[in-house]
Amino acid sequence: MATRLRFQEKPCLNGHHLIHPLVSHSLEGRPFCPIISCIAQFPLELFEAAMMTLINHPEYNSSLILRSDIISDDDLTHLPGSLPVGIPDLRGHSVIRNIRRRLLPRRPGRDNPLDQDCTFYLSHDSEASHPSVIMLTPRILKNEQLPYYHPAVSQLAFRYVSSSGYGLDDVPPANHLIIEVIPLDDKAIDTSSRLYRTCLALLETLDRYGWGALTNYRKRVHHDVLIPRNEYQDLYLVMKERHKSLVGKWQESTDPLKHVYEDVGIATFLMLLWKHTYSNSSNSDSESLHVANVDSESRPWDDWARPPGGFVDVGCGNGILTHILLSEGYTGKGFDLRRRTSWSHYPETTQNHLHVQPFNPFEPHPHLHSGVFLIGNHADELTPWIPVISTLISASGYLSIPCCPWDFDTRFERGSVGAYPIPQYDLKSTEHEDFLETLGLGNEGQGATSYSKYRIWLGHLSSACGWKVECEMLRIPSTRNWAIIGREKINQDDGQRTSNSILSAVLERGIFKSRVPEGKSH
Repeated sequence: MATRLRFQEKPCLNGHHLIHPLVSHSLEGRPFCPIISCIAQFPLELFEAAMMTLINHPEYNSSLILRSDIISDDDLTHLPGSLPVGIPDLRGHSVIRNIRRRLLPRRPGRDNPLDQDCTFYLSHDSEASHPSVIMLTPRILKNEQLPYYHPAVSQLAFRYVSSSGYGLDDVPPANHLIIEVIPLDDKAIDTSSRLYRTCLALLETLDRYGWGALTNYRKRVHHDVLIPRNEYQDLYLVMKERHKSLVGKWQESTDPLKHVYEDVGIATFLMLLWKHTYSNSSNSDSESLHVANVDSESRPWDDWARPPGGFVDVGCGNGILTHILLSEGYTGKGFDLRRRTSWSHYPETTQNHLHVQPFNPFEPHPHLHSGVFLIGNHADELTPWIPVISTLISASGYLSIPCCPWDFDTRFERGSVGAYPIPQYDLKSTEHEDFLETLGLGNEGQGATSYSKYRIWLGHLSSACGWKVECEMLRIPSTRNWAIIGREKINQDDGQRTSNSILSAVLERGIFKSRVPEGKSH
């Protein structure tokens, strides 16, 4: 297998060009300026695939960009006559494809969206049938300002130059990647300028994507398995704007930015999960949400489907997730072993739904009943009980985001049987491999760490309790963002028997002790 070389850029400034710059007749004589180059560690055949990742995911290179939406994707291979308006020609090249995308800012109140053409060019000097130049052109009106997240250029071109295609002397025999631009101003460009640093980041990313395509790189994890990315991000921006005041009102000693926006993200995911899970044909259509179009008087989610028995936040902690969902019109409650400082600072409508209550699986619980949707957000020792109790009370579903590994009555340890031996597939079987794919652990599916082993165990537990196992890597600011979801019962009778057997085994072992409520408000 080929060994990847360390990325090493080479500035192309001040006339130090690897090859003659691009030339266009339709850009009013403005010259292209080569900025930076590097050795291409992948063949031309993979250039387009690497660039498509860059086009589809601009947010990987800029924290100011939320995502890109594809507006159109046109095959221009057999286009007769002149090019569409705004698409530049290139000497010695033919246009074969044009993608128009819309760049969406992460903070709509500060930056505007921007439409951009991504144009693919085929070289006349090569027998290859793959594009060797891909140019990005922002679509702006005359005198219109570009958003801050876009470099100050009218064109930015990525070039793949084969060793046989060099036009200058003293060039080493290797394929190269080059970025050329047409700046919008006459500011000097050096290695410390913002434009150079932007091109450097783009080139390094392209090098990485190309190598990944060459080696069939497998993504570590996959997001947006259950809820489409665009739908989640659009609603998250709305929810973030609606609940940003919670940051300034934070009463705990922990980081408010992390905890507020983490729970805003979880609430967003739950609202959409419930919408798609419990919806009927009249309310299941996706809608485009924008911050400016949603206010307290007009909330589209008021008509969305929701769990028939409401929700219960098990081990609700500071209560912020419960508060967000309640304030958006959802029915539910949260309980924990002790009252937190934050509770008394919420509106009375939230306080009335936060309860100090212990959990004992052997006794009826006042807040757990048929039809509820259980939420276990870093519920620690309650985590393994979420799928078990969901089965026993005939819950409508559950979502669990595990953090600290716990068995039913003690800490989870790799290799130990615990209170009850959960059935698992043979490690060498195809069923085991398929099950790991369902869990969405990516490279962590081999169980190299205690946490990955714990998540695999939780997956088998959920399956044994009769639930179809679904998982998602949530888009929240936490390293513990893996969620396991149960919303469809597939083996109800077997699940009931297993859940009752777990209860009996834990009771017989005699280690489990129900914790008593604590009076400390901390």
